[in-house]
Amino acid sequence: MAAYAPARYADFHALHPLPASVLNRGEDDLPKTLELGGAVRAMVSSQSWKRAIRMQLEDDLDEHAARTRMLPLRVADALREADWPTDLAAFAGAQIVRSATREGLKTEEDRGITSVTLYLPRTVLDDLTDLCAEHRQQLEEALAKEKAQKAQEAEAEAKGTRRKAKKEKTEAVLPTPTVAALIRRRTATINLFGRMLAEVPGAQVDGAVQVAHSFSVHQSSQQPDYFTAVEDWSLPHEAGSAHLQTSFFTTGLLYRYATVNLTELTRNLGGDHDQALHLLELFAETFIDVMPGAKKTATAPHTYPHLVHYAVRDRRPVSFAAAFEQPVKSAPGGGYTVPAVKALSQHAGALNRLLGPRRLIGSGYATAHDAPVDHLGTAHASFDDLTDALTQTAAQPSLTQAAA
Repeated sequence: MAAYAPARYADFHALHPLPASVLNRGEDDLPKTLELGGAVRAMVSSQSWKRAIRMQLEDDLDEHAARTRMLPLRVADALREADWPTDLAAFAGAQIVRSATREGLKTEEDRGITSVTLYLPRTVLDDLTDLCAEHRQQLEEALAKEKAQKAQEAEAEAKGTRRKAKKEKTEAVLPTPTVAALIRRRTATINLFGRMLAEVPGAQVDGAVQVAHSFSVHQSSQQPDYFTAVEDWSLPHEAGSAHLQTSFFTTGLLYRYATVNLTELTRNLGGDHDQALHLLELFAETFIDVMPGAKKTATAPHTYPHLVHYAVRDRRPVSFAAAFEQPVKSAPGGGYTVPAVKALSQHAGALNRLLGPRRLIGSGYATAHDAPVDHLGTAHASFDDLTDALTQTAAQPSLTQAAA
């Protein structure tokens, strides 16, 4: 698989119906929307759906990661729970980020958190606290030295003899190679989704997964929902309403798209082709199965995609978002599903004609649609059949390699 040049992609397309829902809200607390083709559409951000997928994958693999700026504080908390003195625990937590690189990671001094968000396996917290325990004597000595220096500075300032000097950086106490190696550790989801961490050499991971914003294939405006909460213990002369509010929701048929760079994923995994295919299959299952959980107790929008299509391609991925640049009109009897399936099929056919078969390794689909759908490849009876076929197709050699 690493021989595929320059890359192999597995594209995922879905038509996903949603009832009244608020899967993703903006800063104004209203459902997110976008304007496309002159029409306002309901939107669910890629970050929202990607996080839901990531969390489910971590549960399935029992391999959890954390995005956090709180690492120094969490290490300090863990050490205090192990009966370390408060000042020593805080000093050790600060030493984690000070010792991560030669210059140390930048922090917000007033809050004690890192300036950048770290993305690392949750198990690293235990390893870092164990490292602090191994070097407890050095940490105690460094803390005592720091306290003595501050005391001298305070005494000199009180006497008016202290000279203003350039503030020196605290020396690293913990072994930098060890701390950096722990922060560089990865999980499956880090290998899939990537990691932005330029401050630690070798910690940067290029993401193998790209997820697009989902949007309704038709015009879909926000709809108000006026509701009340009843006061169960109201007095006889009172109306009995404890709370009044208007919330907003959207409905619609979403087009969802994601792609996995299988070559990049294999590279992230150190060339492990089998693990890359396994993660691809898990991603496909989760892409189909998982939804963001916002307002789920109030809306319960637990639907499945009406149609899922995959395409394995060499060189570059291909989105079908342009199929819905012109908003779909409802069918004569109502509903957007049938017209949307037709629009997707026609667009796929046009792209297949324009691009030709050179870089399309294989494709297929599974759907609740009554009739076969043209231009989407092999029809599969179930989503399970689809994911099995996907991994088999992704493992095939490229057409140029097969010809050779």
